[in-house]
Amino acid sequence: MSSNPLEECRQKIDAVDNQVLELFLERMRIASMIAQEKQKENLPILNPARERDILRRVTQQAGEEFGSYARVLFSTLFDLSKSYQRRWVNNGSALIADITRQLENSPADFPDTASVACMGIEGAYAQIAAEKIFKAADIMFFRSFAGVFQAVENGLCECAVLPLENSTSGTVDTVYDLMRDYKFHFVRSCRLQIVHSLLVPVGVALEDIREVFSHPHGLKQCSKYWAKRPDVKLTACESTAHAAELVAKSGQRDVAAIASRECADIYGLQVIPCEMQDSDFNYTRFICISKKPFIYPGANKISLMACLPHKPGSLFRLISKFAAQELNLTKLESRPVPGREFEYRFYFDFDGSVRTPAVLRLLGELEADTDTLFFLGNYSEI
Repeated sequence: MSSNPLEECRQKIDAVDNQVLELFLERMRIASMIAQEKQKENLPILNPARERDILRRVTQQAGEEFGSYARVLFSTLFDLSKSYQRRWVNNGSALIADITRQLENSPADFPDTASVACMGIEGAYAQIAAEKIFKAADIMFFRSFAGVFQAVENGLCECAVLPLENSTSGTVDTVYDLMRDYKFHFVRSCRLQIVHSLLVPVGVALEDIREVFSHPHGLKQCSKYWAKRPDVKLTACESTAHAAELVAKSGQRDVAAIASRECADIYGLQVIPCEMQDSDFNYTRFICISKKPFIYPGANKISLMACLPHKPGSLFRLISKFAAQELNLTKLESRPVPGREFEYRFYFDFDGSVRTPAVLRLLGELEADTDTLFFLGNYSEI
């Protein structure tokens, strides 16, 4: 008997792994031969009936203890085989053809100027983000996110800048929910550090404040500070800039706004020095959308929207495709599909460029294996 049973078991595992690898390589070689035969006969890569039969068989053969594990193993093998087979088969991907046209028709440089739709009023953080994205942005303000999307879709504005997520308060759900209703393309994004200021009418002191106005996210991002002041009422507004305007016009001496420092100059308010943010690491990611599907040089982030088959393992299999192509998935967001019980639309962000073969292979696979796939854009982040 071995003096080290654990090491003996590991050696046995290594030997089995070598056999598994050899069989896997042989299986992939045969899969490529099948793909070439399917190409000759103009047959699709996917054969769901055969996959179901094999999964049923291996689950039964593996027995009660290992049946579910065998099913996952062979499902993964099928996905890897189909991924490899698509390298050999020209499936005439409509998505890749569309992306190719976008690349051919895109300008060489990102524009310095544009008419830009933003939600809010003068001094809104979206305005600050727009002025970071464009050297000279002609900004038009709207009272709702829906109005911002409509301005781009109707051609009133060339672009729009919208918040997607905040490092403290999370996803801007309303923006994600509206994405399903409009046609647009992501062309650039930026991360803006959010530094809130406490704005009051000139001469008002911190101890005088009895009500604070801000956007719900602004209130949430400063919630710990104001929890220590139970005598102060927190009131939500359409935006941080609206809060500043309201305080300026109120005529009251016991109100304040949480907004950008720029709003103090715009609305004639005073900044009270106050460390009220829950976190100094407070960033909002803004996205710039356009009606025109341009992909500018240097684009290195990709966003997708997908509807998946409503069956076990569909999300797992989709995510595994990113790992198979060694692509870094940076965000996954799910939103319910209206009118469908417990069905979801998924949003994916990942690092990559449509100018690389690995990304095109991934997009071709996702197009084939999802119910619906929307390519939102390939863009750079500043």
